Amino acid sequence: MTTAETTETNDNTPAPLSAGETWRALYTHFRPHRGLVALGAAFALVGAVTGLLQPLAAKELVDRLGGDEPITGILIALTALVVFGTAIEALGGYVLGRTAESVVLAARRTLIGRLLRLRLPEMERSQPGDLMSRITSDTTLLRAVTTQSVVSAATGGLSFIATIVLMGFMDMVLLGVTLGVIVVIGAVVALVMPKIAEASRRSQEAVGEISTRLERAFGAFRTLKASGAEERETAVVAAAAEEAWRNGVRSAKWESVAWSSVGLAVQVSFLAVLGVGGARVASEAISISTLVAFLLFLFYLIDPISKLVEAATQYQEGSAAIARIMEAERLETEQTEQTEEVGETGEAAGAAGGPAAVTFEKVAFSYRDDLPPVHHEVSFEVPGAGMTAFVGPSGAGKTTVFGLIERFYEASGGRVLVDGRDVRDWPVSQLRAAIGYVEQDAPVLAGTLRENLVFAAPEATDEQITEVLVRARLDSLVERLPEGLDTVVGHRGSKLSGGERQRVAIARALLRRPRLLLLDEATSQLDAVNEMALRDVVAEVSREVTVLVVAHRLSTVTLADRIVVMDAGRVRAVGTHTELVSADPLYGELAATQFLATATAPEAAV
Repeated sequence: MTTAETTETNDNTPAPLSAGETWRALYTHFRPHRGLVALGAAFALVGAVTGLLQPLAAKELVDRLGGDEPITGILIALTALVVFGTAIEALGGYVLGRTAESVVLAARRTLIGRLLRLRLPEMERSQPGDLMSRITSDTTLLRAVTTQSVVSAATGGLSFIATIVLMGFMDMVLLGVTLGVIVVIGAVVALVMPKIAEASRRSQEAVGEISTRLERAFGAFRTLKASGAEERETAVVAAAAEEAWRNGVRSAKWESVAWSSVGLAVQVSFLAVLGVGGARVASEAISISTLVAFLLFLFYLIDPISKLVEAATQYQEGSAAIARIMEAERLETEQTEQTEEVGETGEAAGAAGGPAAVTFEKVAFSYRDDLPPVHHEVSFEVPGAGMTAFVGPSGAGKTTVFGLIERFYEASGGRVLVDGRDVRDWPVSQLRAAIGYVEQDAPVLAGTLRENLVFAAPEATDEQITEVLVRARLDSLVERLPEGLDTVVGHRGSKLSGGERQRVAIARALLRRPRLLLLDEATSQLDAVNEMALRDVVAEVSREVTVLVVAHRLSTVTLADRIVVMDAGRVRAVGTHTELVSADPLYGELAATQFLATATAPEAAV
């Protein structure tokens, strides 16, 4: 039974976070960079102060013009304020921009490290494309919300308060008119903010769906083309893109309302202040210079109000991304140890310990609580060295045995022992360093042939690689490749045949020099000549290493020192081929039909 038969798509929609949870999550990302953010904020505040001084300088300039006093000094000071303020704000913007990129980098590093350590059941419940979008698209939104919005909210708030205070000193009546207009328009802005948040959340979900759909299509690209499904898959991905577009447009619409409200507030305030202020100048309640300065302050007020609206908008957009990032961070991961703390891969943790013994003691397992058990008190013993074959009908639980040994899954009952030690007591890194594993579909990674071979043994020498190439019958392939071991094999090894990919996977496992070798139908795509050659290699390896193989071919099974017959999640019988043919009816039937039929079927091309 394969895990693909038991998984289902989970609902990846993150639950809405409370304001407190969102701010705590934001602070987690913000905290390591708070010094630089504070520096950027300081620059922004200095720039804001220079902006506040400009209306006061303008008032002084008007007063001097009315009194026939020299204005050269005040003009120089005003010019210096403008230049200095612009320069300091530009410097602050650079500091914040650089810090924002550092926040995104740190978030991506954390997410990448965490997602690559996910427990296998968590990965199987998730959509890889959606997880990738959380690393790429969602973390991008952190750029603004964790730095720029924080600083904009702080500096904008302080600038707003300072401007209001200075305007109050000039004339409380005009200030009352200004605040009255701002409060009314501010209420409108507050109403549209939740709509921006909802649209942003839905847009991010749709972007994740695009990644999921594309990952599915690219992962089965040949099947897609062979099925003539290009148009159907294009329509599916386009539908997700249109959903992202609709929600993006909806968000843009409400953001437009918010920004238009800011502009409207300033314009209405200007007209109201101009009318009321003109009347007060006419009645000599205030001077013309005070009205000019007040109007300049009013225009200056655009900047802090804009910063506050921008911060609120970025917060609404970022809160959706934060929720998705936090959801990914809550997924259960494996507690893997650093290699240097628990032993090294290859010979140090592998062959040096000798062949590993494997024991299953009444093991029970189910992929999920709502699914029927895969294993029912499975028990068998592999004493060490030699080859043990697992046979049985599809769905008998053979591949699951390997998943439990590797601790991809945890048994719900009984114990899985390696060298007499429960696998749950082994450090995960140390356990897997002693195991070589060839999956049923023998995956090959994008990159060069060399990178694939040393994937599990990065310290392997050229001599060790050459030895394994000969063993796996890959030496002739390397000679034919244009760049030898440094030839790029394509996405998922698309430039190699099925048999070549299988031999690469076997070579990769052998290069690890394991104590325990798990082969899940590792010769299914080999032709007869290469299968016989690799059977000889496996037979040779089994003299020094414990080999467990899930087999469907009679030729493989007959070489085994022991055979474990499984059916419906139970062990029916254990013995040699000769013993089981007469002792177990199921094995006798499989040997007479399935094994022989498989053995005589046309071999896959290599």
